[in-house]
Amino acid sequence: MKFLTISFLLFTMILVFTGCSETYDEATVAEAKTVTKSYLENNYKNIQIELEEPEESPMGSMKVDGTVNNGKAFSISLNEDLTVASLVIQSDDFPEEKAACREKTCEY
Repeated sequence: MKFLTISFLLFTMILVFTGCSETYDEATVAEAKTVTKSYLENNYKNIQIELEEPEESPMGSMKVDGTVNNGKAFSISLNEDLTVASLVIQSDDFPEEKAACREKTCEY
């Protein structure tokens, strides 16, 4: 019984410290980066993008973090079909949206 208790505790600790994050294959990572870049380029003016590797958000969706124009941070959450679910802008001076994309998201 003692062995089972110790085993269970070790297993629980491993899950807590390593997390349950999903890893994505190369094709999915490439597509997520392409979608993220395309979305930003098609909806914002004068934008230079640097992306991090996609990862699983705490809610389970894929997210891509990055910066634009030398340090203006953002995070994009993607749906299962790799369409943009949401954009969180973490900078007051993020590039301006294109006029045609203010009321409706432009194609990406």
